[in-house]
Amino acid sequence: MSSAVTGRSRRGAASRRVPYLFLAPAIVLFTLFVVLPIGYAIYLSLRKVKVSGLGLGRNSRKEIFAGLENYREALADPELWSSAGRVLAYGAILLPIMLGLALLFALLLDRPRVGLARFSRLAIFLPYAVPGLIASMLWGFLYLPAVSPFTNVAEWLGLPAPDPLTGNSVIFAIVNIAVWGGVGFNMIVLFTSLRAIPGEIYESALLDGCTQFQLAVRIKIPLLLPSLIMTTVFSLIATLQVFTEPLTVRSLTNSISSTWTPLMKIYSDAFAQNDIYSAAATSVVIAGVTLVISFGFLRLVQRQAFGGEHR
Repeated sequence: MSSAVTGRSRRGAASRRVPYLFLAPAIVLFTLFVVLPIGYAIYLSLRKVKVSGLGLGRNSRKEIFAGLENYREALADPELWSSAGRVLAYGAILLPIMLGLALLFALLLDRPRVGLARFSRLAIFLPYAVPGLIASMLWGFLYLPAVSPFTNVAEWLGLPAPDPLTGNSVIFAIVNIAVWGGVGFNMIVLFTSLRAIPGEIYESALLDGCTQFQLAVRIKIPLLLPSLIMTTVFSLIATLQVFTEPLTVRSLTNSISSTWTPLMKIYSDAFAQNDIYSAAATSVVIAGVTLVISFGFLRLVQRQAFGGEHR
């Protein structure tokens, strides 16, 4: 009797270990490529180099503990606040346009008897498959008046040649690249959520006399709210981390500085100024701000989106 109980307890213990064995590869990779780099960045943000004498000898540069000094310097840097302001303006323009177009296309493609539905879905989604670097280069050359076909069209119409890479209009040029590449992904997410809604709901609404417009506004959009919140959070995080588009277009214009966005400032500090300690502190600050904004937004809308209660 005791041997049977012992055997069952051993089998139970072994079965409880099985999920951890399957999770082990993911845990190891997450630790190596996420936890350790974050920990190392935090470690670097608390260090700095002390230079003694003329800084020419082997022992003249020494790494020391700096505490929160790098954070104080980062938060006091006006370039960081200027870049943060540009990103906020960029996001205020980008998010409504990108998510609004994604929602509009998803609703249009979900209508019954849509012509060329598969082609339309593919055409809208295809720009998302183009890497951000390639998309930025393509649009960058389209923006250049010397090679842009838009210049020829403007001359044919008797209009002044557009130059979106000058002055304050450059932010709209960057927004356009992000919209072109981001609408497709968000549209697919919303369209998939629409397809998951039971058809009986639509049939009942149509029997009650709802038009397609009323069906979209009163039924589809409210049911899409969780997916809209998810796409908004992902888009918000991507907006706060914008880097590739302005860095690529910067080689074509003088209107984009090396610190145009916070991530570009980190890149400049780390690889142009060779100050990895200040760059690490700034990156930790940006990561913390992104985390606070994302969770704060979820906290704000969780009751409407997920039926949760504020605590």
